[in-house]
Amino acid sequence: MIAVRPIAFVVLPGSLLWKVVLVLAGSALIALGAQLAIPLPFSPVPVTGQTFAVLLVAAALGRLGLASVIAYLVEGAAGLPVFAGGGSGLVTLTGPTGGYLVGFALAAAIVGSAAERGWDRHLVTALAAMLLGEIAIYLCGLPWLARFVPAGRVLDLGLFPFIPGDLFKMVLAALALPTAWRFAGRGEKARR
Repeated sequence: MIAVRPIAFVVLPGSLLWKVVLVLAGSALIALGAQLAIPLPFSPVPVTGQTFAVLLVAAALGRLGLASVIAYLVEGAAGLPVFAGGGSGLVTLTGPTGGYLVGFALAAAIVGSAAERGWDRHLVTALAAMLLGEIAIYLCGLPWLARFVPAGRVLDLGLFPFIPGDLFKMVLAALALPTAWRFAGRGEKARR
């Protein structure tokens, strides 16, 4: 399928300056989502708003969503307190949640690519894109977490407690994009 413009570039100019601004804004949104963190006493992985932000930024920016995630990871690695609970540095990137952080990049690539194929315009395909993004995060996060917790406990500590919240965040992100497209379409008609 032919690539289409992500919604951010339909409602805003597509100049290089705007792309840089949107990438940095996406990174800031992910960092803000990370600060919405609820530690779980039984798991080294907190519940955060990061996954929602990653999915939403990727769907809104397309492939540039990956640039936002990379900027976010570089900011955190450089010492800015952008990771969950104000964490930062290579200690966080190489700690129990490091695989999930790397998974954000894979999720952004998948969801962003799907958005550029028009998957973000309809609820069912937006949900499918978000689900693929969530799966990517866990495919990276769980094996990495296994380095820090007993193998038999990985799913109990790194997946099962997060499914309800992730389903909620995934549906919320999937609902946001088709709704935004409806408003963008109305704006396009009004400008004509």
